[in-house]
Amino acid sequence: MLPTSSPLGSSPELADIQAKIVAGERLSYDDGLRLYRSHDLLTIGQLADLVNARRNGGQNVYFNQNHHVNPTNVCAFHCNFCSFARTSDESPGAYTWTPEQIVEHIRPDVHPRLTEFHIVSGLHPVLGFAYYEDVLRALKQAYPWVHLKAFTGVEIDFFAQLTGLDHETVLRRLMDAGLGSMPGGGAEIFHPDVRRKICPEKADADTWLAVHRTAHGLGLRTNATMLYGHIETYEHRVDHLLRLRELQDETAGFQTFIPLRYHPENNNLGRRLDWTTAHDTLKTIAISRLLLDNFSHIKAYWVMLTPPIAQLALHFGADDIDGTVVEEKIYHDAGATTEEQLDKFDLLRLIKAVGKTPVERDTLYNTVEIYDQPIEHYAPDSRKTRKGEVKIAHIELN
Repeated sequence: MLPTSSPLGSSPELADIQAKIVAGERLSYDDGLRLYRSHDLLTIGQLADLVNARRNGGQNVYFNQNHHVNPTNVCAFHCNFCSFARTSDESPGAYTWTPEQIVEHIRPDVHPRLTEFHIVSGLHPVLGFAYYEDVLRALKQAYPWVHLKAFTGVEIDFFAQLTGLDHETVLRRLMDAGLGSMPGGGAEIFHPDVRRKICPEKADADTWLAVHRTAHGLGLRTNATMLYGHIETYEHRVDHLLRLRELQDETAGFQTFIPLRYHPENNNLGRRLDWTTAHDTLKTIAISRLLLDNFSHIKAYWVMLTPPIAQLALHFGADDIDGTVVEEKIYHDAGATTEEQLDKFDLLRLIKAVGKTPVERDTLYNTVEIYDQPIEHYAPDSRKTRKGEVKIAHIELN
């Protein structure tokens, strides 16, 4: 834990920034750039750890039991960083599941403690908006206790283009079908110079922000992301973070920020000589915690980071490690080598190993259970998934 007054012995270049953070003052654009250009990773991490301790107590680490659902990978857009999308139903590897097929496909993994379906999809050019509504209805009817966190701001804008409806009407129709909140994808990097090169067909930054502003006005909580480590600069990253902070000042509707590390396989951007490193990842998580002073939570998404780096991130300002996930496709199509899912016991072990307390949450950060006993107190059960592996933990409390 950082002291509240005297300097840490950090490099002189960060002394004034450290003083602002200790005093609880908001950081500027220039402060963000200086943090990114600094190599004093440990001081930056300690500062982020201080901010997390002030905001969240510093001890609890959140996770949930969730299942990813990707109804189709056929997409009308051609984002250069994307390895998931297929251009048509005839493309190799393309798939589109009916709502009924989705319900049955995930049935072996659904259990009473599952609290969230995380639903993102390709922007299918011919299925129509009703298909996406039907997916939500089918899931809500089959599994009524599971929260539906579905469709990015880009998807909402695409549905508006399909139907000629405004964003609010699209969101209201999805809410009627079971939508409970929104993920944060599609933000990528807001700056137009980058967006023109990596995702020129997608909703621009103003549109993405407008969708989330509308969602917040309807009472929907949403997340926010930033895809980093491709062609963007530090200036672009800081600009992105501050635009999110500005909207959060206005609406207070964001729950969590998730920095997403770019993966270079099987897409048109590919690997660069300056492809992001673990050092850059930890710095980005810490700076996110420092600049996004009005966000409650910073997530270390273990699928994207790898579990060991996600563990380190818990000392660099992150207080959430995501969840069990189950069947992650998007990052694995881009070359991720992590598991597609972890069970609850795996998550407990990862969190407890760094001296933190695991807190199981639902999508809206209501506490489900606090695991404050030694790890030996908890044990996975023997239930198998379709792959024959133990993936869902059963907790026995005496």
